[in-house]
Amino acid sequence: MDIPLNTQIAMKLQEMSELLEQQGANPFRIRAYRRAADSLTTLKPDVGSILQQEGYKGLVELPNIGKGIPTAISEIIATGHWTQLERLRGNLDPAHLFQTVPGVGPKLAVRIHDELHIDTLEALENAAYDGSLGKIKGISDRRLLGLRASLASMLGRTRREQHLPTKDGPEVSLLLEVDRLYLEKAANGELPLITPKRFNPKKAAWLPLLHMEKGGWHFTAMYSNTARAHQLNRTKDWVVIFYYDDHQQEGQHTLVTETHGPLVGRRVVRGLESECQDYYRRKSFNDQGI
Repeated sequence: MDIPLNTQIAMKLQEMSELLEQQGANPFRIRAYRRAADSLTTLKPDVGSILQQEGYKGLVELPNIGKGIPTAISEIIATGHWTQLERLRGNLDPAHLFQTVPGVGPKLAVRIHDELHIDTLEALENAAYDGSLGKIKGISDRRLLGLRASLASMLGRTRREQHLPTKDGPEVSLLLEVDRLYLEKAANGELPLITPKRFNPKKAAWLPLLHMEKGGWHFTAMYSNTARAHQLNRTKDWVVIFYYDDHQQEGQHTLVTETHGPLVGRRVVRGLESECQDYYRRKSFNDQGI
């Protein structure tokens, strides 16, 4: 017998709450997923019909669902996957996820992941608008428009403008602080370990995971488990930080130890090198009392 959609999603939300509890995440966040799971279990209307008829707003207005969880519900309905859950399980395969988008084949999916270092449909949609996706080989202007339309449909967008970020992401100083704490705790063996499915033939639990909240942001940090990181032997250097706030804004950054230029030897945020240089310059002045 087929499991009702509401129950399927409720089971995933419950599993998320259990994983977060095991990994030492914020109790409020854990309770939020549990309450949402309970609500969907007793909800009589099909949540997929609500999304189709009322859009994203209809999900937000459901009891105990709030503003962030509808994004997860939309993704599950559209693709059968939930990126955040699969990431915390250790079995996320971004290239496979991207192939659920019409117009993205296996080779293009791998190029997108390897070159843009993203692993969610939300991040893919952002890349479709900020110019980065259009730079990938094989994506013409016409194809880019098609991908935007497909992602809008899959993610339940009625108007993209309604879901543009309400503010910039975390400041560089905050990202570097999360990175520092992650590296310290990982080195000291203070973090829970997950067993990644990819590039892990021995099925070892080796990937440390950090959940924390600071400055109004929710963070999850882990070493990069990408093909490129393994090829360059940077799996204990590259750190991926995922973040979201209470206004539905989310994103991710990769932090690395710089190997050339004026910031050689320092931790930097990829794509924000100039901001990192300004940060270290100000920090140097402050340390010197200038």
